[in-house]
Order: sequence, then structure tokens, then C-alpha cells
Amino acid sequence: MTALKKYVRLECQGLWRESPAAQRRDVIVSFREATLILSDSRSEVPLTHWSLPAVERMNPGEMPALYSPGTSTAGETLEIDDRTMIGALETVHDALEAQRPHPGRMRRRLLFAALAAVMAVGVFWLPGALVSHTARVVPWTKRQDIGRAVLADLEHLSGTPCHAAQARRPLARLTARIFGPNPKETVVILRDTPVPAAHLPGGILVLSRHLIEDHDGPDVAAGYLLAEDMRADRQDPMLPLLRWVGIEGAFQLLTTGDLPAAALQGYAQAVLTAPEATLLPEDLARRFAAADVPLLPYAAAIDPANGGDPTLVAADPFARTGQPKPLLSDGDWVALQGICGP
Repeated sequence: MTALKKYVRLECQGLWRESPAAQRRDVIVSFREATLILSDSRSEVPLTHWSLPAVERMNPGEMPALYSPGTSTAGETLEIDDRTMIGALETVHDALEAQRPHPGRMRRRLLFAALAAVMAVGVFWLPGALVSHTARVVPWTKRQDIGRAVLADLEHLSGTPCHAAQARRPLARLTARIFGPNPKETVVILRDTPVPAAHLPGGILVLSRHLIEDHDGPDVAAGYLLAEDMRADRQDPMLPLLRWVGIEGAFQLLTTGDLPAAALQGYAQAVLTAPEATLLPEDLARRFAAADVPLLPYAAAIDPANGGDPTLVAADPFARTGQPKPLLSDGDWVALQGICGP
């Protein structure tokens, strides 16, 4: 996306329809490095985020331009008649199209694969080096694709993610409150999982529904999300995944951009049973303070028998200065608690 930096901060008006049965709403469309942010035109509160690579135009050549957030989201649309914004989205589409395979390029691809194979034999003769190099060069959009594939595998163990309509905006507000206004993280609430939280490639953080339903406020859920994001920062989630798929799978991803078919089958179980990385109290205190989130509720939740790990309790950055501003309004929290409802 480096070629698109001239469009960053670009904004225009648009008409957004959340579903075929919903009324169209006036929104502000904001172009960011990897997302489109749709905000209410009056309150400027973000309503939803669209991944730029996934945005599809539904009526090429016609005006106003009609877009969807991708084939996986049925019925959600956005109308735009601002030619500058349309040009920016077309630039994204053209850049992605140029990277897709086209007829007539098979010979060059075969030559590239052969050269890459020679380089891999000559340079990456150590399996660890191949895995590390592949993890470094996988682009963010591909990481998101892989993360969604792992999430699909995880659904066999935890059920489909919770997505009640009235809870989507509160969840988006909580995510933005914890990680900033344009978060790279995506939070997914799972119905039934043996662990309270886990992280997947592509910034996907999964959270047990019980951290939402069984507590009086969002502080515990926010604490688990921050801690899990710290673990993802400490070790690239692609590294254990590539070790799981093996050298052959890592090499195919490096040379073709895709993993072998069914390579991720069963990996979700490995994610849920992997040992949890230990986080130092001082590191947690700094991260929680930066996010303006109290540490005490999280400390109590991970050690309920003793009322919280004493070291973490003592490290709470707000123990002496008072509690920070609420993470969500009462109304938003009540709505979020119903995310796994009908």
C-alpha cells in the first residue's frame, strides 16, 4: 500500500446500507492505509471498517459507484459519487489485480519458481532460517487470509463466532478504545472455547463469550485482549504456524504465495493447547497504562482464588491515581453482552 499514501486522510460523503432491508444512511467515508472507515455523518462515530483489499465494485463504469466489503458480507453496500475517492479505490483494485496470476505468465512463473528453489537450497538450507524468512515477508493481507482460515478451523471446536447485530458497534468501539482509532486488530467473540483468549495471524484476537457475559464491565475482557496482543507482538504468530505446516508448506508459501490445501487442518487445536507465554508485570503495567485500562480486574480474573496475583495487583498503574475513564457506556456494555444472543 505504499503507493497509496497520497490518498491517506482522503474523505468524502457516501450512502451506506447495512443490509438489504436497512435504510440507507449518510456516512463519512475515510480512506486509511489498509481500511475504509465509515462514520456517522452527524456524530462522526465509526460505524464499521472495511478492508481495502476486500472492497469490490458492484457496478463498474456506472455512477454513483456501488461497493461491497467483499463476497463474504451479503447485502452491505456503499454508494460513492466522489471521483477522487473512486479513483483511490480503483488504484487499490488495479494494484491487487497486477499481483494476480494472468494467462501467458506461466513460463515466467515456472522460471521464478525454479530460481526460488535454487535460492532456497543455496541460502535457506536451515529449516529455521526458511521459516523465519517466510514469516518476515508474508504481507499483511495474506496474514489476514491465513488468520481467517485458522478461524474457520477453530469454528469446528468453538462454534460459529457471535455476531448479534446490536453488539457489532459496541464491539468496534471497545476495540478502538483499547487499540486506537484505526486498529489493525480484529476481535472475534467465540461461543465455546477452552481458553479465555488466543491470537491468530493477521491481528485476529479471539475471546471467550464468558469474559463478556460473566462480568459486570468490559475491564476484564479488555485486559485479556491487551495481554493477548502483547503475546502476538512478542512472537510473530506466523512462526508457530509455519513450523506446524512444515518446511514444504513454508517453501510453497514463499514461492507461490499460498499454503498447500488443507495445510491448516487441525492447527486451531494446536493454538488452543499451546503453552501460554508469560508476561512480566512491569510490561503489562506499561501496556495497560498506555491503553488507559486498569490492570486490577485482569489480575483478579487470572487468579480468582487469591484475589489476584499480588505482583500484578501492585503493578496496577491506576492503583494510586484513580480509575481511568470507562471503556464503554453502560448502554454499549449491555448491548455487547448480548453478542451471542439470537
